[in-house]
Amino acid sequence: MQRENVWWKTGRVVVLGGFLAFAIFPLYWIVITSLKGQQEIFALPIRYWPESATLLNYMEIFRISHFQVYIWNSFLVSLVASSVVVLIAMLGGYVLARFSFRGKRQVMLGFLLTQMIPMFIGMAPLYVMMSRMHILNSLVSLMLVYTVMLIPFCTIIMSGFFQRIPNALEEAAMIDGCSRTHALFRVIVPIMLPGIAATFIFAFVQCWNELIMAVLFIDEESVKTIPVAMNAFIKKYDIEWGAMSAATVLSVIPTMLLFAFCQKYLVEGLTQGAVKG
Repeated sequence: MQRENVWWKTGRVVVLGGFLAFAIFPLYWIVITSLKGQQEIFALPIRYWPESATLLNYMEIFRISHFQVYIWNSFLVSLVASSVVVLIAMLGGYVLARFSFRGKRQVMLGFLLTQMIPMFIGMAPLYVMMSRMHILNSLVSLMLVYTVMLIPFCTIIMSGFFQRIPNALEEAAMIDGCSRTHALFRVIVPIMLPGIAATFIFAFVQCWNELIMAVLFIDEESVKTIPVAMNAFIKKYDIEWGAMSAATVLSVIPTMLLFAFCQKYLVEGLTQGAVKG
């Protein structure tokens, strides 16, 4: 039995180690590509470690473009859109979880159906709408579109978190004199912080990585986001792999820091459901 346990543990470690290496390798390859010179990137045989690491690619993206502006634009759009989405989704999720009304199932079904509609279908009408509102080449257009796109699914997520919290907590607060609004924000929201953090991170990452709508609405250099700026490295006859890899590394750092600081709340939010009585 001991020998079988040893073989089982060894096999499990090997399988998990192989899966971990498979998952990490793309990130590793992007990092080392960003540290290679242009000639070394295309050298044969393939080099899995740069012979002479250089930061020229990182210096180049700041020299030929306003990459710090792109980072700020992406951060601003993602932060504002995610905050608005979380606020609206929290209120909508609370209504769906706590109240029964005619058409509730249809509303939930409609929210789910919106996730099945291809984004390309709405590109032309959205472009015309933004043009008539005179907010093309503006970060406001991206904030509006991202907010509308993420509200349905985030509302469903928040509704699931609210359903796991007993109604007795609100009832006890209202018996003590709180209104329903005060009970929500003073009693339920503090308990919901892990779920709110998980929803915020989901919305933030979606906004941070979105490309199609950003390319459609944004053309001026001063309001480009990171995905739009990285798309410019793809030329007609060439792709600037070094600069694109360096830009990718820099674009991943903020989301990694967000996950690092919010890891506790994210894990609690994803596993939320146990209520102490």
